[in-house]
Amino acid sequence: MAALVVHVVPRARRTEVAGRHGGIVKIKVAAPPVGGAANVELVRFVAACVGVPRSAVRIASGATSRRKTIAVEGVAPSTLAQALLGASRQETES
Repeated sequence: MAALVVHVVPRARRTEVAGRHGGIVKIKVAAPPVGGAANVELVRFVAACVGVPRSAVRIASGATSRRKTIAVEGVAPSTLAQALLGASRQETES
């Protein structure tokens, strides 16, 4: 299992990786932080970037905070960060 601390910005124009924020990965999500919608979108986005089912991704801590720890089953820690940061590079190159 891999764990990664992320900084989440809700109510963005679109869901995307926005680089780094103070040494951690910054992810903008299009959903508002109401009723857990931003957390659901974060889990969906991370699962899609890493290529695992949504059930393999969970928010380990910080569910009501902008700084969250996400845990992903079946992925190496280095692979998780590379997949997310790679997703941001692919968007800028397209």
